[in-house]
Amino acid sequence: MITPAYVRTMAAYNAEMNRRLYSASDRIDDATRRSGKGAFWNSLHGTLVHILWGDFQWMSRFDGWEKPAITIKESDHFIEGWDELKTARTKADADITRWAGKVDEAWLDIDLTWWSGAANREISAPKRLLVTHFFNHQTHHRGQAHAMITAAGQKTEDTDLFLVVPQMVA
Repeated sequence: MITPAYVRTMAAYNAEMNRRLYSASDRIDDATRRSGKGAFWNSLHGTLVHILWGDFQWMSRFDGWEKPAITIKESDHFIEGWDELKTARTKADADITRWAGKVDEAWLDIDLTWWSGAANREISAPKRLLVTHFFNHQTHHRGQAHAMITAAGQKTEDTDLFLVVPQMVA
């Protein structure tokens, strides 16, 4: 079962893994970060931008963030500049951590209803499931980014949850 402690643990993992991936990506030149690698979002830069776009989409539903004005198909262009992306990622991780600290059982117990542009319909689902999807989406695409970073000759430090966040965050 998804609990408030799980949400805080995953927020801590998310923030630390982003720090590690962005640190490694910072050692890669911009042309390489932006070059097509055959990934779903094409490049390392596009993949990192899409992850942040997804975070903004979900946090607009979870915590009242401003919803991105662009669609999922354009999400890899949500933010174009590398320095702007790094700054936005750091702020988003701090805001996700702050939000996670407020999540309680009562919030997790209710369903969320929203209009999904991806599905082109209104959807209702349990928040526990949606929070799991939110963190799973980040992890999935960070795995793709990790592969591109490794292919570019950079290392990111450990990625295993039990090594990154050894204690569940209370």
